Amino acid sequence: MGIKMKNRGQMNIFIIAGVILIVIIVLLFFYRGKLIPQLDFGKETNPNIFFESCIAGKVKEAIAIMSPQGGYIEPEFSFGFKFEKEKHQNISYLCYTENNYIPCVNQEPMLIRHLKDEIKNYILEDVENCFDDLMSNLEKQDYVVNSSYEGFGIELIPKKILVNIYGKIILTKTGETSKQKNFEVRIPTMFYNLAVVAQEIVSQEAKYCHFEQMGLMLLNPEFELDKFKTGDSKTIYTLKHRKSGESFRFAVRGCVMPAGM
Repeated sequence: MGIKMKNRGQMNIFIIAGVILIVIIVLLFFYRGKLIPQLDFGKETNPNIFFESCIAGKVKEAIAIMSPQGGYIEPEFSFGFKFEKEKHQNISYLCYTENNYIPCVNQEPMLIRHLKDEIKNYILEDVENCFDDLMSNLEKQDYVVNSSYEGFGIELIPKKILVNIYGKIILTKTGETSKQKNFEVRIPTMFYNLAVVAQEIVSQEAKYCHFEQMGLMLLNPEFELDKFKTGDSKTIYTLKHRKSGESFRFAVRGCVMPAGM
């Protein structure tokens, strides 16, 4: 009786051990891809780090050019002006009429889209060059590279700009393969937030010939606004985000009272 119980106990142990072994084998197959060691990227070959270091600076450069010029890289409908202690700038009209008495006409009703297009055009060649440079760096690190670049998109959203790079990279080294598809670069900035407020200012100028600064300060205390009237009936708005120091400047001309009135 004791021998039978002992044999039965041993059999149960073998059965349990067999089940555990089968589970381990199944898990190994199931997670095989995750258990394969990842390719070791350095800073010069890690796609996300590389794209950020290569592209973020160009986006910030575009913003720095556009912000004091009403959202344009190369202003067309603008006028030259120089504030004290600042360099001469061409300031774009975002709302304008040449007639007296009547409100101005919004020149960029789709301002956010316009800003996005300006940035995209400014960095167009740089993004593709960054992609090519990354592939070159990877090949120098003895990776076998199979890649395709499919363009990029720009998103302006609160507190940041996103650069979405479309493409795929397949890398092979020492028998291991890594596949990556599409990449995202995030640039912290208040550019979108400033543009949204600028849109509201232009909208009110076009409707009411006036923008109430006090209302902005009450509803959006993180911003400060300077409203400067030139001697020839132009109004220059300079909107600034207090914490970041980022600013956006543009001009309007509307509801002008003729001299002597």
